[in-house]
Amino acid sequence: MNARLATSIVLILLALIFVAQNTEVVRVAFLFWAMEMSLALFILLLLVIGILAGWFLRSWYRHQRRRRLS
Repeated sequence: MNARLATSIVLILLALIFVAQNTEVVRVAFLFWAMEMSLALFILLLLVIGILAGWFLRSWYRHQRRRRLS
């Protein structure tokens, strides 16, 4: 088993343990919007938003860098 696969399996197991331990419902409020959701789901949502923001910013940075080099 290679290191990348082993690391992925360990991270997935840690994520599953996290979800199992954080099932309580919390109230999330932002500006005029409010709702109740599972704490684990909320943190997962924030993680996905962070990954997407990082991916878009990296793509934008690469595009700007290629533009400057051209």
